[in-house]
Amino acid sequence: MSDVTPFHRTLEQELLALLRGASLECPVCGEFVLHDGPLVRCPECGMTLHGRAVAASGQATLAG
Repeated sequence: MSDVTPFHRTLEQELLALLRGASLECPVCGEFVLHDGPLVRCPECGMTLHGRAVAASGQATLAG
């Protein structure tokens, strides 16, 4: 039997995946997020990401 390889992502990786559209899960509450133009927001907890990874050159801001 092989060993289990741990798989985890940093918060930065999670946020960039959200901005790219690769993830649909809110890192705060786990609910589905809405992509609204350059905004990614969670209707459940109110977390909002401003900007896309391409437009923001890999930088994201978290407001909530």
